Parts: sequence; structure tokens; C-alpha cells
Amino acid sequence: MTDATSPSPEPVRRSVIYQRPKSTSKRVLFMDRFADRAITVGGLFVIIAVFAIMAFLFWVCLPLLSSGDLESRAGFTLPHHAGQTYAAAQTDEQLTIALDLAPDGSIEAFHAPTGKALPAPAFDLGGKSATAIGKTLQGGDIIFGFDDGTVRVGTLQLKQLVVQEDAIPAGATTLDERDVTANGAVFSRIPGQFRRTTIETALEAPAQVAPAGTPILKVDYRVSGTAERPLKTFVTLDAAGTIRLSQAASTVNMMTGETTSDITSSEIPTDVSAADVVALLLNADGTRVIIGLKDGTLLRFNTRDFKAPKEVERARTLENGETLSALAYLNGDNSLIVGGSDGSTAVWFGVDRKSPDTADGIVLTKVHADFEPMPSAVTDIRVSQRTRMFLTADASGEIWVRHATTERTLLKLPEPPDAAGLSAVIFAPRDNAVMGVGKNGQVALWRIDIPHPETTVQSLFGKVWYEGYSEPDYVWQSTASQDSFEPKLSLVPLIFGTFKAAIYALLLAVPIALFAAIYTSEFLHWKVRAVVKPVMELMATLPSVVIGFIAALVLSPIVENWIAAIVIAFAVIPLTLIGAAFLWQILPARTALLLDGVPKLIFFFVAVILGVWGAVSIGPMFEAAFFNGDFRQWTTGEGSGQPFLFLVLIPLSALVVFLGWRVIDGLIGYRPWMRQQGDVGAGAVEFVRWAVLIVATLALAWGFAGVLTGAGLDARGGIIGPYVQRNTLIAAFAISFALIPIIYTIAEDAMNTVPEHLRAGSLACGASRWQTARWIIVPTAGSGIFSAIMIGLGRAVGETMIVVMATGNTPVTDFNLFNGLRALSANINVELPEAVKDSTLYRTLFLCGLVLFALTFIINTVAEMVRQRFRKRAAQL
Repeated sequence: MTDATSPSPEPVRRSVIYQRPKSTSKRVLFMDRFADRAITVGGLFVIIAVFAIMAFLFWVCLPLLSSGDLESRAGFTLPHHAGQTYAAAQTDEQLTIALDLAPDGSIEAFHAPTGKALPAPAFDLGGKSATAIGKTLQGGDIIFGFDDGTVRVGTLQLKQLVVQEDAIPAGATTLDERDVTANGAVFSRIPGQFRRTTIETALEAPAQVAPAGTPILKVDYRVSGTAERPLKTFVTLDAAGTIRLSQAASTVNMMTGETTSDITSSEIPTDVSAADVVALLLNADGTRVIIGLKDGTLLRFNTRDFKAPKEVERARTLENGETLSALAYLNGDNSLIVGGSDGSTAVWFGVDRKSPDTADGIVLTKVHADFEPMPSAVTDIRVSQRTRMFLTADASGEIWVRHATTERTLLKLPEPPDAAGLSAVIFAPRDNAVMGVGKNGQVALWRIDIPHPETTVQSLFGKVWYEGYSEPDYVWQSTASQDSFEPKLSLVPLIFGTFKAAIYALLLAVPIALFAAIYTSEFLHWKVRAVVKPVMELMATLPSVVIGFIAALVLSPIVENWIAAIVIAFAVIPLTLIGAAFLWQILPARTALLLDGVPKLIFFFVAVILGVWGAVSIGPMFEAAFFNGDFRQWTTGEGSGQPFLFLVLIPLSALVVFLGWRVIDGLIGYRPWMRQQGDVGAGAVEFVRWAVLIVATLALAWGFAGVLTGAGLDARGGIIGPYVQRNTLIAAFAISFALIPIIYTIAEDAMNTVPEHLRAGSLACGASRWQTARWIIVPTAGSGIFSAIMIGLGRAVGETMIVVMATGNTPVTDFNLFNGLRALSANINVELPEAVKDSTLYRTLFLCGLVLFALTFIINTVAEMVRQRFRKRAAQL
């Protein structure tokens, strides 16, 4: 019986198990759907942004391939012009006044946009009428030749001055909405002011250059020198067939404006008659005279010795009985434009071929001849004052706008003013208008817009034969100091430079990065790896500008002074590391295991340092023995090319020697015998074997190099050449320093993701760690390793600051490791600050960006396809 006072038994406590709801919460479902939609939308926006950037670049670059546009055509009649002959038509840059010069010295001036007549002064020729008139390209300097054998030089200029509105006289006549005229001047409205345009003339006293009474039939004129002491040079043809070169050394009194001239002349020895001469041409400095004959023959005279002009060449420019109908110098006075009676047009210029057939070795060469022929004979040629554009007019009044270098017909101007021919053609100074004056007095003014005449697919990506070059070539040269300079905008040197820098950098970076990744992943102690890998990753944070700065100012002088040591370091350091590895193998297994980790890493760092020291120590002796004591001088062509071929052929010789050893190994049973040896003994024997193989490799490389040198082969002129301080080798060193941590990190991560059972299975089957890394780890991680290399390639292709600072930015297309280069990205960086918006250079730089974008896209696409194949093969494991 239970005591009433005893405590009652406690109730049994049962644990309650909490069960989570089996359904997913709405919050999680919402966030999952939101993340899915956000990632999808974000991905779509990335794709849209990429294609939008490409479309924008394409839109900016598209006008480069345009041939030009005709903006408008205006026509009017000049009543007094019909039937007249004019020889020096010109207009100003703003198309305000146009004027023609008649042989009697009268000037017919009119408002260029409307044709309204304007008062103009006249040259007082003393009642004479000129038998020949010549002018400079700009049209401001004029020369008259007369039937009495005299000449007179003068100026005909359209002077402009910015004035205020109160300077316009009262009662000015309105010409159009922009211009008014008063007192012989035209006032043009500009923002806040007016521009006054007037016609001013000046004429010097006559000078006798031909015998009295002998008419001057043809004349060409050039002015050089300074404003105070101009040198006036002209060449004349008289009725007796005598051609004379004359110079007028003038002195201008800056106080009074009075000009005094001292004229000297010399005869040019020729055997041609006056009737056969179609044109006389003189270059800007008076050192070359061209005589064009009816049958298309050009006589070239060297007039550097003013007192003894010398004929140096006769060149036939036309065939099949065609005759020369027009001849003119292109802007710059070097290229000749030849027009034929069959409507053909061709551009010729002198090429220095060291020819024995000409007195100076220069040969007039037909360089550009694929111009579309005109319907009838070319009668007039007018050249641009700024570019390589020119106009050709034919006997039927057609006017075509052409470009000399690209051989394009840019525009065929519609509705010519007179089908019977033209009496004057004007090409506006800004290349934005053309004026044709018909023999019937009708005038047509075409306003044109040709912003990029020099760019075609061929000029951007093909070889072009530029003036002054001996053959077609890929050339990038956007600016120069001369007004007559022609931009050369081939992208091929830039694309070549981009891949040249990238490939040389990868050749240095990939082996170092991959072997470092293999060593870190498969051989290095995990504690050391935990320190080494973050340090390597920190290298990737260094800014490119810092690396480029150090490469340009620190590394470049060091490499220049120790170039021989650096060249042999590519062989000495690997050999030192191989020797260190064999020394490590000789250690007893227990000792090697105890020293694994930091001591082992320090050991190999010391080996690298010893390799560098060895290369530096051997370098001067090697340079003295094989490169005549000066490697840089040797690269210019002095001495034998065998030593460098020896260095280049070492890898090939090593491959041959080691393949030969594999055959010998199979015959003598070397490997089974080695398995019977102890660790120390096997290591020592292996060390001796490698030493013998290395000596055999060096001997074979030297022998191969001797044979190739005897056959006339030399690395100079190919992968090496004259040494410049900032070169591809410097850029390769600097870029590889930026690439190594990227390639190393990605490759090492890829190796660490290889399933552990594959590694363990290989080791369990008796494979060494090196065999496991070589045959199991690297193939399995192939997709990741390939991705690392391609990311490195993309980084190298897009590198800007290192290339800008370390290479010298020379856009050349050679493989010379010791020469500079210019990459696409560096070119944009260098040129864009100087490029005028919407200019040809500006749009070409955008094209550089588009090409770089396309190259990167293609490389990444191909890389992804290859990577997917690697992944499929690895997935089968």
C-alpha cells in the first residue's frame, strides 16, 4: 500500500520530433523564379549590349567605303564668256568669287553660287596678248609669255579679311542670303561678323628669256623660298623649239613693297620640235623638268645643276598609236597624271630601281592604271590642293572626280554644261565643289561631299603602291610634316603587330605558367601551396601602366646592355633546373621526403638564381666568341649567322636526339636495367645520361647550323634583325609577366578539379607523380588548361599600355624580335587624341576597334569549340 505522504510518480516525458513541412516555402519559390528571370534578362541584355557595340562600330566605320555624294547642282550663263579662251580659272575656299583670266589680261569675275557679274581689275599687259599662261597649283602666282620672247610674272589673289558690319558700305547689292557686294568686294555673313573678299593683282616688269621676236608657246611656273626672298622658277618653250629653264631671284622691300628680280636662264638640250610638245612640267624646287610629247613619250631632265640640265630618261606612256592629250603633276609634284586621246588615265612616278638604263637609276613607272576610261579624249586635268584627288574632263564636257592611289572614280558629275567641251574647270580648294565652264558660256557648279576618298577595302587590308615606295606594301602612317602628305592607313601592320606581341608573349608565359601550375598542383606541399598560389594571384593585380613603365625605363636598358646573356639564358636556366632536378633525385628517399616543401622550393629558387648568374657570367665570353664581341652590331649583318641558328636549332636537335635515344633504349633494355638499381645509383646514372644527351644535342644543333649557314640561310632578316632599344622582346617579357598569373591560376584550378580517384588510381598502379601528371591530370584538365591559354591570348591581344610604352610603336610587318611593333589597341590609344571627329583617321580608329572586337570574338568562339571537345573527352573518364 502506498504511503499517502510519498510523492506521486512523475509523468513520462516523451520527446516530440519536429517535422519540417514537405512543401517548399513561397519565399524560396519566389526568389528562385526571380533569380531565374533576372539571370535570363541579364544574359539577354549582355548579348544585346555586345551586338549593339558591334553595330555602333560598324555604323561609324561604314562611311569609309563610301565614294562620295553629289549634294547639289546649280547652273547659270556667263554672256561674255562664250567663245573665249581662259587659262587660269580659280575660286576661293568659301566659294564666294570665281574668276577667269583671259590672254589679254582681263579678268572675268562672278559670284560663284549665282553667276552674277562682279567688277574686277585687269593686268596691264601694254596692249599685248599672252601666247602662254602658267600658274602655280594654288593659282595665286601667274606668268605670262608673249610673242616677243618676254615673260612677266605677277600675282592674282583672292584676299580675305574679317570685318565688322559697319565696314560694309551703304547701298551694297545683295547677291544671295549670305553675300552682298559693294566697291568691288564681296561681304559674306559669318557668325557675328563679315568676311570681305577682294581681287588683288600685281605685275612685274617684262623679262627677255627668248630671242626677240620668238613667241613663247608654253610655260610652267613654280615659286619657292621665303616671302622676303622668293625664288621664282619657270620653264618655257618658244616657237623655235628651244626649252629654257629660268630662275628669278626676287627681293621684296617690306617697307615699300617694291620687287626687284635677277633672272638667269639655261637651255635644256632636246631634239624635239615645238609642234610635238604637249606639256611642260616643273616640280616645286625646280630640280626636275618633264616634257610631254604627242606620241606619249615623257622626257625627264635632272636640273639640279642649273647651268647643265641633263636628260636622264625617256619613257613611253601610251601604246597602240594613242596620243597624249593632257599631263599634270599630282599634289606634291612627284606623281604624273597622264591623259590619253582614248580617254585613258594613268598615274606614273619615279621608282628608284638602280636601273642602268637611266642616268640616276630612277625609272618612271606606271603605278596606277586601272582607271575607268572616259568616253572621249581627256582634255583637262585639275588636281586637289589637299589630297590625291583630281578631276579629268574630256572632249564631250564630262567631268569625273577620281582618286589617284585607290584608282577609284568617285563621282561622275551629271549634266555637263556643254557637250562641245569646256573652256575652264575649277576644283574648289576644299575639294567640296567643282565648276565647269562650257565653251558656250554655260556654267555648272556641283557641290560634292567626298569625306573619305582614300579608303577602300584594298587600301585598308591590302597592299598599296604609294608614292615614294619601290613596290606595293602594307603601310600605316597617318600624319607627316608636309602639306602634300598622303595618309596611309593599312590595318595589316597593326593586326600583325597585335599577334606578334601576343604570340611572343605566350611563348614565354605559357611554358612557365603551365609548369608552375603542374608543380604547384602535383608536387608542392599543400602548406607551401597555400602561400605560393595567393602570391601568384597578387601578381595579376599589378596595373599594366606600372608594368609598362618598368619595362620601358628599367628593363629595356638592362636587356640592351646584357642582350647576349639574356639570349643564352633561355638555354642556361632550363639546363640548370634539369641539373638541379637530377641532383634532387640522387638524394636518398628519406632525405628527399624530409626536405619536401619549403626547402625543396628554396632549392629550386637557388637553382634559378644560379642559372641567371651563369648566363650573366658566360654571356660576355659567349658574345666575344660567337658574336664578334658585340651582339647588337652582329644583328646588323656582321659576322657569321651560325651561332644564332645554333641557338634556334637546339629544341629541334633535342627532339631528334631524344627520339633516337628512345630507339636505342628499346634495343639495349636500358629501363629494365635501371629498375634494378638503387635510388642513388639510378639518379647518378640518369644524370650522366642526360648530360650525354645534352652534349649530343648541342653538337647536333651546331652541325645543323653549319650546314644551313653554308646553304646561305641566316636568321638575320627573319626572326632577328637590327636591334632597337624598345622592341618586341621587351614587350614579350612585360606582357608575359602580366599573363603568367592568369594562366597559372586557371590552369592550376583546373588540375585541382580532376577527380581524386583518377590520381589515386594512377599512383596505386605504380606510376610516379610526374607520370600521373603527364598522362592523367593534364589530359583530364585539358579544357581548363586550354581555356587558361585562350584567356591569356585574349589578354595579350587587348593589351594597350605595355605595348605603348615598351615597343616604340613602329607599325612594321616583320618577325624581327629586336624591332618594335604597333598593336591595334595601342594605335587607338596613340592616335585618337589627335584625330578630328568624323575624319578619315577618326573612323579608321573605330575600324581598328571593330577589327579587334571581331578578332576577339572569333578567337573566343573557336576556343569554346575546342574546349567543348576537351570536355567531352574528359567526361568519358
